[in-house]
Amino acid sequence: MDIRILEGVFDANERIASENEALFRENGVLAMNLMASPGAGKTSLVSRTLEMLSGKVSIGVIEGDIASSVDAEKIKSYGVPVVQINTGGACHLDAAMIREALGHLDLPSLDLLIIENVGNLVCPAEFNLGEGLRVMILSVAEGHDKPLKYPLMFSQSHVLLVNKIDLLGMSDFDVGTLRETVRRMNPAMVIFEVSCRTGEGLPAWAEWLERMVRERKNQQRM
Repeated sequence: MDIRILEGVFDANERIASENEALFRENGVLAMNLMASPGAGKTSLVSRTLEMLSGKVSIGVIEGDIASSVDAEKIKSYGVPVVQINTGGACHLDAAMIREALGHLDLPSLDLLIIENVGNLVCPAEFNLGEGLRVMILSVAEGHDKPLKYPLMFSQSHVLLVNKIDLLGMSDFDVGTLRETVRRMNPAMVIFEVSCRTGEGLPAWAEWLERMVRERKNQQRM
């Protein structure tokens, strides 16, 4: 019985995710699902990305948290539309939550929708939101063995941002080992080494993301 119930939950989520995906495509919006552990730097990366793409890309943000609107208030200061989702205990966002949040956004006016998922390396990877881009952050402080412990997240993401590389000299984090492990699991993974504190590596990330946004717009016109 439990298995059948779980299958029903996932089936329902997939149906709504497909509808979300169709909405994003119809409006030429690149939806980015941003996932990471608590403290890895999700909100910092969103803030930096907003700064670097300001005036180039029209961006909206959905903030997912178990409780509070602290991150949404930070993002709101950048003058972009932001919707807060509080899950009330759930460790992930799902497609239905995103569908409801879209009702509070002017989707046709956006080029990029950044969905900051709940801080977790397990559950968010299991729920499709209808996004076109799955991005995850791993901070140097977490260790280079995380792909072995959370394989689904690393195997399903399109992009990996290794954040806090300014701390490399103060840890035993091995970037080479991380890259080798990730490449075995996910050969197509795009990897950026960045520091949201110093700004290192962020221009390359912003340039790449802007290119992906333009490609989505071009697909809509075809």
